[in-house]
Amino acid sequence: MTNVDGWTSRQILERTLLMALVAVVAPAKADIGVGAKPIDGAEVILDGSRDMLDSKWTYWRGPRFASSLPIKWKVVDDPLDAGTVIMTDDPAARGGKYGAADIVTNEEYRDFRLHVEFWIAKPGGNSGVYLQNRYEIQILDGDDTTHGMAAVINEHAAPYEAYNGTGNWNAYDIVFRAARFQNGKRIEPAIVSMYFNGKKVHDNVRIKRVWGGPNSGMDGDNDQDGTGITDRPGGIKLQAEGHDVRYRNIWIKRLNLQKPDTEFKD
Repeated sequence: MTNVDGWTSRQILERTLLMALVAVVAPAKADIGVGAKPIDGAEVILDGSRDMLDSKWTYWRGPRFASSLPIKWKVVDDPLDAGTVIMTDDPAARGGKYGAADIVTNEEYRDFRLHVEFWIAKPGGNSGVYLQNRYEIQILDGDDTTHGMAAVINEHAAPYEAYNGTGNWNAYDIVFRAARFQNGKRIEPAIVSMYFNGKKVHDNVRIKRVWGGPNSGMDGDNDQDGTGITDRPGGIKLQAEGHDVRYRNIWIKRLNLQKPDTEFKD
């Protein structure tokens, strides 16, 4: 049967199914995923250039720090697109010595929306994105456990199915709300929601503690188990573990989230 526009019933059904499939697999928002442009009010904090790396970032001087300024992370060609990107291969961190050459923003943040793009060269590539230099969103090829790719580390499992794999760009889009305090005591934990390559993978996840000890991030040595979180804001940190992991197109917007809700609003 053919309708007045020349479409058969089968063609109409196939087109309807195709449009439904596109609606399911397409990102829910245009401003997330690989290549997403900064939203209104956001600041680009890493564009792949040496100038921005040196002006907006420094080393985190934790107890294992072993490098020296200027930052030894490399500016290299983008492996897939035009331009340059930043490579984590700092000699001080080779052999997986985390905390030896991690970099952190000069600015510190409480609540924010963050976009990060990363590329892993080889199987097993390892790095990490630290929110407030405390809470790690893991970057680890080949691991789908609570310590693996895109996990809120050691607390919420890796959504590994959203990973684009080695040799491809990947993107984290994050809304983060800092822990809240009253009279010096934490009364609400930090909360995070996240898209991974355009797929919602964490939704208002509560983060209980800081993991990894003093060599990992701020407050990691408090109470010997990282539960002694303080009210101090913190920077965005990128971890070096001696692997070829590259970063580009990192931008951030400060937020003021009155309610314990990290749903994407923009």
